[in-house]
Amino acid sequence: MINLKNISKVYPGKVFDTYVLRAVDFQVKEGEFVTIMGPSGAGKSTLLNIIGMLDDFAEGEYHFLDQAVHKLNDKKRAELCKAYIGFIFQSYHLIEELTVYENIETPLLYRKVKSGDRKSLVCDMLDRFGIVGKKDLFPNQLSGGQQQLVGIARAIVGSPSLLLADEPTGNLHSKQGDEIMAVFSELNKEGTTILQVTHSDKNATYGNRIVYLHDGLMTNHSEGQ
Repeated sequence: MINLKNISKVYPGKVFDTYVLRAVDFQVKEGEFVTIMGPSGAGKSTLLNIIGMLDDFAEGEYHFLDQAVHKLNDKKRAELCKAYIGFIFQSYHLIEELTVYENIETPLLYRKVKSGDRKSLVCDMLDRFGIVGKKDLFPNQLSGGQQQLVGIARAIVGSPSLLLADEPTGNLHSKQGDEIMAVFSELNKEGTTILQVTHSDKNATYGNRIVYLHDGLMTNHSEGQ
């Protein structure tokens, strides 16, 4: 599904360039649940953003579902992303002007899902995450944990083929975090490919493979449970 070859990300400087990623080779097969770990500043979120087609890269090749992403224009990349990828951000990225219901509905509008089907899918998410009573509130009326639940609901409402999660339980208390990881396990068993960035050893055990990033380099691989 994902094939990165010799991917580098660099920020040019007046004196020297700063490499965020250095010649990263990385493959993910359909149906895998892969965890990316490493210290802060290692390039984990940057790698996730590149895979999610939200960020560009200086060198290398990226193939997603046999599409050469590095050869696509911005419009084609956006279409590919909206059709197949769900993204959970550490800092929520909810649309402040939209209600909880409307935020969750947004990916379905992009995919031109019919009105009746949209309503059913959104209601399923509201029920699944226990936020039915929050559906008419705006993000600034929610706690951080509630905003994260809305972000997760929005990411999975359209049943994406690939789910990218950047510290998905970082703003949740432990019980909520366990519930979210159980949802991820269930989605993975149903066929969703999941790629998560986490500092949590416990969360990492939910996946079947762990990769480590350090100073922009992918250092080694290990098997999860």
